[in-house]
Amino acid sequence: MRSVEQLNWTPASWQERTALQQPYYEDPAELDRALGELSHLPPLVTSWEVLALKQALAEAQDGKRFLLQGGDCAESFGDCTSPIISNRLKVLLQMSLVLVHGLKQPVLRVGRFAGQYAKPRSADTETRDGVTLPSFRGDVINGPAFTAEARRPDPQRLIRAHAHSALTMNFVRALIDGGFADLHHPEYWDLAWVEHSPLAADYRRMVAGIGDSLRFMETLAGPIAGFTRVDFFTSHEALLLHYEQALTRQVPRHRGWFNLSTHFPWIGMRTAALDGAHVEYFRGIRNPIAVKVGPSVTPDQLLPLIDALNPEEEPGRLTLIHRMGHAHIAEKLPPLLDAVKRAGRRVLWVADPMHGNTESTSNGYKTRRFDNIRGELDQAFDIHAAAGTHLGGVHLELTGEDVTECMGGARDLNEADLQRAYKSMVDPRLNYEQSLELAMLIVRKSGRMS
Repeated sequence: MRSVEQLNWTPASWQERTALQQPYYEDPAELDRALGELSHLPPLVTSWEVLALKQALAEAQDGKRFLLQGGDCAESFGDCTSPIISNRLKVLLQMSLVLVHGLKQPVLRVGRFAGQYAKPRSADTETRDGVTLPSFRGDVINGPAFTAEARRPDPQRLIRAHAHSALTMNFVRALIDGGFADLHHPEYWDLAWVEHSPLAADYRRMVAGIGDSLRFMETLAGPIAGFTRVDFFTSHEALLLHYEQALTRQVPRHRGWFNLSTHFPWIGMRTAALDGAHVEYFRGIRNPIAVKVGPSVTPDQLLPLIDALNPEEEPGRLTLIHRMGHAHIAEKLPPLLDAVKRAGRRVLWVADPMHGNTESTSNGYKTRRFDNIRGELDQAFDIHAAAGTHLGGVHLELTGEDVTECMGGARDLNEADLQRAYKSMVDPRLNYEQSLELAMLIVRKSGRMS
């Protein structure tokens, strides 16, 4: 198979293709100045972290790890605060604790943050009361307020996005290096809900069991390295290609190019055209990458996409995140699994049970039903088992905050509850309690819950 170098790829070659979901900047010179500044700023991640993640994803492909990927639908600059960042980290650590305890295998933790500032939109413009303005495309591009000034795509927001991503990464690294994720003290990860949640007893029992096991092992063998910290990686949809290009770098002693804005970028469903700009950009970077796969994708579309993005069959390189919806997964997923399996292609299959289950309520809220999220995930495990393939992870939109955006769950939230604490600017997220409940359901589905 041909290498990327032989295919004349450059970080800018995407500009020769059709680029969907990109903003229109009124002043090209202003954009060029911002991109020039961005291209000289320090990277947000390192090449060795990227390669370590790729190796871990290869192990997940082989069933030796489980990928937990989660975080906000769209970060905002205003949420770059220590309580919000630490609570996001806490809920992912709590979920991974449940999964490690129940699945009896390592969990790979990847956050949907430190760069998730751009969002695809169904229309380029929005009209209210006869006034038409550009759609809000995320804080990296414009502001949510419905004014001409706020909705103007502003190149300086590229610099602000880098700064906020760096602040987030710095704080997460400091927390982890400082022992925030120490398995000797999982009680430090508690959020206020634990005392009154219907799931509190199960969670407390897990924490106690892990603590007892760890103390027993260390009584026999002494302190065990690796339990005082965890590996943690970042991901985002690499939607805004000018931003990604500016942070694509070559590094000493490594061939090729790395996207150093994140460890694990993905292509969204709206921008995964084989001849499109996003696929052109992604095929040339050395990061592990992912593609969202929706119910409209056919085997004839998926297999050439796999060939373009992972022509050398590199382990850990390509993750396929299927997001079908609970009503369509039984029909749409099996043909894709069968085609990829028959072609002998190596991918990591991950389930996104969120994006195919979005609906609007009678009182005007965009929401998701927990039963539908759980239903799609249940079916995903069964379908993979029947196909002889392996479901190696989940991809979730969640928050560590006490929001009411998804209906159902342990507290059976309904339409009336949504208005109490609906904070998302784009898509509804699982709250801390629903997130942990889903982790417990994953373990129960595997038949390994004690």
